[in-house]
Amino acid sequence: MTITILYFASLRETVGTDSEQSALPPGVSTAGQLRGWLRERGSPWAEALGEGRAVRVAVNKVMAIDGTPVPDGAEVAFFPPVTGG
Repeated sequence: MTITILYFASLRETVGTDSEQSALPPGVSTAGQLRGWLRERGSPWAEALGEGRAVRVAVNKVMAIDGTPVPDGAEVAFFPPVTGG
């Protein structure tokens, strides 16, 4: 299964790229599992997506939670929480 991962704002700066194509390993099929797998890659992903860090995720441009499925060909975006005024 291959997906596109997008990083926004401070996450993009920490990871050093705005996007990447990735083939997911077996057992990674939800947004939460994806975040965990990315952290396991080590720095800089562990820093950007670390446990307890406030990070939002969207799957195919729809806000997601850890249990949201990530289908083949999905676009998954990680970004810090934002507020508007």
